[in-house]
Amino acid sequence: MPRKEYQQALETLRADVLDMGDLAVSQLTGGLEALETRDDGLAREVIAGDDDLNDRYLDLESACVDLLALQQPVAGDLRFVVASFKIITDIERVGDLATNLGEYALADGGDRSPERERLAGIDVSGIGADAKALFEDALAAYEDEDVAACRAIAERDDEIDALCTRASEQVVRDLIERETGGDGWAIERLMDDVSRLLLTIRDLERVGDHAVNIAARTLYMVESDPELIY
Repeated sequence: MPRKEYQQALETLRADVLDMGDLAVSQLTGGLEALETRDDGLAREVIAGDDDLNDRYLDLESACVDLLALQQPVAGDLRFVVASFKIITDIERVGDLATNLGEYALADGGDRSPERERLAGIDVSGIGADAKALFEDALAAYEDEDVAACRAIAERDDEIDALCTRASEQVVRDLIERETGGDGWAIERLMDDVSRLLLTIRDLERVGDHAVNIAARTLYMVESDPELIY
């Protein structure tokens, strides 16, 4: 491949990774909105949209393998291709987490007893907004090769982890303190709600973890610095 075409292939890879990231952001936005508004139609759209994200992942995986096998990049170009190869895995997994949110929204149902409203008082939307912002900023750091932003992302993820821990503890405390009376509230349904809420919090925490992974790959790509990689 002539040098000009090779450089164009690298630029195309970056653009395609970012396009895939934008799609994952859209999926995550839809999943969070479906949870907030209890919109079954939107939840189904998010779940169906995962196929497109998976297809893009496979296409980009193939593009990375071709570049590595056929062009044998070295130094900075090699780090870029390897980092991009790993970043698309994190993006794909964020798409999976968005699909989970859509499935949780479908399972939630529309009825709202006072007991369920107490569970709804957990600030899932706030945690989700923070996790999504961190993911978007990680993608921007990859696009701009912003080393300072990469290092800041790891610190911000610690804040999201703390929010998730407090939310999970609040859910468990609420469950322990709750008394089921003669109002028709079924303990089985309550446990379903608690389990789903804890899974939602866990998945939002994982979105932040994938953002940190993207920042780590970018830092390695730019400076060959494994500081954030774990």
